[in-house]
Amino acid sequence: MNTLFYLAAAVAILATLLVITRAHAVHALLYLIVSLLAAALAFFLLGAPFAAALEVIVYAGAIMVLFVFVVMMLNLGTHSVRGERQWLRPAAWVGPGLLAAVLLAELVYVLGGWSAPATTPAAIGPREVGLALFGPYVLAVELASVMLLAGLVGAYHLARPQKEAEGEA
Repeated sequence: MNTLFYLAAAVAILATLLVITRAHAVHALLYLIVSLLAAALAFFLLGAPFAAALEVIVYAGAIMVLFVFVVMMLNLGTHSVRGERQWLRPAAWVGPGLLAAVLLAELVYVLGGWSAPATTPAAIGPREVGLALFGPYVLAVELASVMLLAGLVGAYHLARPQKEAEGEA
């Protein structure tokens, strides 16, 4: 089980490095999805199936769909059409496909019952997660919310249309 965890962690690290180094936004998004799925598998292997499910549903599902829609809405004209043709080639999908295949093989191995669990799994429900988040970790939750708000304000500031010089002081 430790080997599977380290393999999932290695896939997550490799996919995250590829997210950072890709020039095309769609390629980076594909690797980011693989990275999030690897993190979810690591959570599952550590005995936190609820956190793994949240990772898949919230991050790899909802937020990545939002990112893909934003990339699609930022259509930049004929230059982006050439870029879309380039990422639609099968060569662009080889890397994310191989990493996702490693994660799928791990998941089939774990769920198939061929490995003994490292620990006895204990069910942790949403109530326990909520009590932990708003109990001893309330400061971290509030700091994360302030950081997200700062990112939202920064994104609005960067995306707003610039007006011509309207009275410089």
